[in-house]
Amino acid sequence: MSAHAAIAPPKPAKTLTGYKPFWAKRFGPAPFLPMSRAEMDQLGWDSCDIIIVTGDAYVDHPSFGMAVIGRTLEAQGFRVGIIAQPDWQSADAFKALGKPNLFFGVAAGNMDSMINRYTADRKIRSDDAYTPGGEGGRRPDRATLVYTQRCKEAWSEVPVVIGGIEASLRRIAHYDYWSDKVRRSILVDAKADLLVYGNAERAIVEIAHRLARREPVTQITDVRGTAFMRRDEHEVGDWFQMDSTSVDQPGRIDELISPYQTVEETAADQGASCSSNGSKNGEAPAADAPKPITIHRPTKITLPPRDKTVIRLPAYEQVKSDPVLYAHANRVLHLETNPGNARALVQAHGDRDLWINPPPIPLSTPEMDHVFDLPYARSPHPSYADASGSHDGATKIPAWEMIRFSVNIMRGCFGGCTFCSITEHEGRIIQSRSEDSVIREIEEMRDKVKGFTGIVSDLGGPTANMYRIGCKSPEIEAACRKPSCVYPGICQNLHTDHGPLIKMYRRARALKGVKKILIGSGLRYDLAIQSPEYIKELVTHHVGGYLKIAPEHTETGPLSKMMKPGIGTYDKFKQLFEKASAEAGKKQYLIPYFIAAHPGTADEDMMNLAVWLKQNGFRADQVQTFYPSPMATATAMYHSNKNPLKKVTRDSETVDIVRGERRRRLHKAFLRYHDANNWPMLREALKAMGRADLIGNGKHHLIPSYQPVTDGSYESARKKNSTVAAKPGAKPTVAAKTAQVSQAPRKGQLLTQHTGLPPRVTGARPARPGAPKKPR
Repeated sequence: MSAHAAIAPPKPAKTLTGYKPFWAKRFGPAPFLPMSRAEMDQLGWDSCDIIIVTGDAYVDHPSFGMAVIGRTLEAQGFRVGIIAQPDWQSADAFKALGKPNLFFGVAAGNMDSMINRYTADRKIRSDDAYTPGGEGGRRPDRATLVYTQRCKEAWSEVPVVIGGIEASLRRIAHYDYWSDKVRRSILVDAKADLLVYGNAERAIVEIAHRLARREPVTQITDVRGTAFMRRDEHEVGDWFQMDSTSVDQPGRIDELISPYQTVEETAADQGASCSSNGSKNGEAPAADAPKPITIHRPTKITLPPRDKTVIRLPAYEQVKSDPVLYAHANRVLHLETNPGNARALVQAHGDRDLWINPPPIPLSTPEMDHVFDLPYARSPHPSYADASGSHDGATKIPAWEMIRFSVNIMRGCFGGCTFCSITEHEGRIIQSRSEDSVIREIEEMRDKVKGFTGIVSDLGGPTANMYRIGCKSPEIEAACRKPSCVYPGICQNLHTDHGPLIKMYRRARALKGVKKILIGSGLRYDLAIQSPEYIKELVTHHVGGYLKIAPEHTETGPLSKMMKPGIGTYDKFKQLFEKASAEAGKKQYLIPYFIAAHPGTADEDMMNLAVWLKQNGFRADQVQTFYPSPMATATAMYHSNKNPLKKVTRDSETVDIVRGERRRRLHKAFLRYHDANNWPMLREALKAMGRADLIGNGKHHLIPSYQPVTDGSYESARKKNSTVAAKPGAKPTVAAKTAQVSQAPRKGQLLTQHTGLPPRVTGARPARPGAPKKPR
C-alpha cells in the first residue's frame, strides 16, 4: 500500500482550552520562560519539555512570536525554555537547557532573516531592531536552516518543528530574491520533521499533546496549518488527486473548485453572480435578480469531499527552470488559502513529496482572549538589563521600544496587497479580541509597565481599522476564493461597520491614567471612508499631528498589480480628514507612503507620480523600493513577468518588471525629485522620454535646468543657495520651505506635506502636547 494511504485528512479544529493539561502544569507559570539552567533550577525543573530557538532577543510580550507560542504551550502544562539568538558556530549553545523531552521549536524571529539582514538593494543592514543595542549580525542568514542543523547536531533524536514567518513564507518551492533563483521548500533544506505555517497556536498545541502521548512525529500528518515530507513515488493513496502540474490543464473538474478561478470568475462564466440571492422569509427573489451559481457536474463523476482532495502542483524541478509554470503554481497556491474551502497541496521535490495541509482554522474571540490574557511580563528578559536593571543604552531593544506601549487588537488582513505577506501568513479572515480583553491589557500596561506616561502608542494590528469586520455571510465566506475583499472595490458582502472599534476607542480613552491613545498601525482608508463617523472619531481624538496611510502609487498600471484602490479614494479620504481636523480645531497632516519599482510600473508611471507629488507639495525624506519577499504574488510577477492575478498561460499578460540597479535608482530618483543629487539622472531620463518640458526653473517644472555647486546634497544647496545656471540669466533659486520626517517607515516611503507647515521640522514632528517625537 502507498505510504500516502495512511495520511488522514485534517481533523475538525479543537479549541485551545479543550485539552487536558500536561502533568507539569503543577509547576505553574514562570515569571519569564527560562533561558539558563540556573533559572530552570529556581523553577524546580529537571528538564524542559519544549525548547524554542529564536533569532530575536527574548521579549515576553504578545507582539513577539516566541513569547506567544511559549506562553500558549505553558498554559497547556508544558515546561518551555527559550534559546534566543544563540551562537550558531557550534551546537554548544543549543545544549544550554539540556535535551527537550518533546521537541525543538525553531523560528528565525519576527522577520525573515534575509529581509532583516539585507536592504532591497541587497546591501547589508548595519543594525537589527530585534537585538539589544540594535546590534547587527546576531543571527545567521537563513536562520531557520542553520538553527535546525545545530539542533539536530545537539540531539539528533529530538523532533524539530520549524515555524515563524520565515518558514511560513518558504513552505513551498519559492523564488529567492537574494540568490535570484527558485529554492526548494525550506522544510526540505532544513531537514526538519514538521513545518507549521501561519498563526501556529492551534497546530503547535495539538502537536505538543500528541508527542506527549508518545505518538511518532512521522504519524502527525493531519494537522491543519502544517507541512511534511513523504517518500512514495508520488502516489496519493485513496486521496482524489487534481492534477495541476501543467499550465492551463487543471483536469476534468467542476467549475466551482477549479484551481484557476475565483467564485466571481466562475459566476461570470455562467452568467451568474457570486452574491447571495436566495429568498428571505419565504419571499421569492426579484425577477431581475442575478442567477445563482449552478454547479455543472459530469454525470458519471462523483467528486470526493474537499478534505480528501489534494492538488498536485508542478514539481520543484519544473518550477525552478520554468518561470511561467512558477507563476501558475503561485496562483493555485493563493487560491487555496481560505480555511473554509482550501484543499491540501502536494509538490514533488526529487523522489519525495511535500504535503501542505489546508490553513489553520482562525482563532475565535474567546481563544484570542485566552492567548493575549496569558501572564506576559511585558518586558525583555532580565538577562538583557544592565547592572541597574535598566533596559536602556546598549541593552535597549529597539523593536520592544516601538511596541512597548501598544496593544494588538486583531490579526489578519483581507486587503490582499500583492507585495505584502500578512495575508499569506495570518490569513484574510479577521481574528478579533473582545473589548474587555483589550481594556484589561491597557490597564495592566498602565499599572505594571515601567515608564508608562499615559500615552498608548497604538491600538491596532496589521491594519488599524479592520477590527471585527468581515463577511456578512459565513456560507459565502467559506466558499469565497477572492484574494481581496476590497479590490477592485469593496465587496457587497463585506460589512463595514466601524461601530465596535469606535466604542472601544471611547472606552479606552476614558480609562483612569490614560491621557491619549494614538493609532500607529496603517489605516485602510478605502474602508474608512465608508464610515465618516469613524474618521471624525479618529481625527478628533487619536491622531498626534500626523496620520500614515498608503496609497502606494497614483497610476492605474502599478495599482492594478498591487491590488490597491485608485488615487481618487485617497482624495476622498483627504477631504474627510481635513474637514474633521478643521472641525476639531487641529492642524494635522497625512503621511502617505509610496513604493518605487513595483512590478507593473513603467518609467512614465514614476514620472507622473513625481509630478503629482510636486503639485501636492510633498517631498520624500526616505524612499522604499519594492522588496520581493518569498511567496508574495508580486514576487511571482517579478520572477516570471506574468500576472498570477489572472489565469496564467504561455501567452497571458506580461508584466513590466523593474530590474537592474540603474532603472531601480531612476524610480527612486523620481520619488526624490527635489534632491539635487538626482537631477542629472532625471534630466537624462526626461529627455529620453520626450518630456524635456518638465525641465526648467518655473513652478510648473519638475526639476531645474541648473545644478548646485555644492557637495551635491539638497541640504547643502538649500543652505548655501549657491548655484551655477545652465544658461545665462537662469534664476539660482532653491526651495526654502521643507519639512522632513527621518524615521524609516515599515513599508513604502515616509512623506510630509511641506506647504503651510509650522517652522522647519527635521527628524521629528512639530511639538504638540502628548504626541511622541517620531511617528511609528
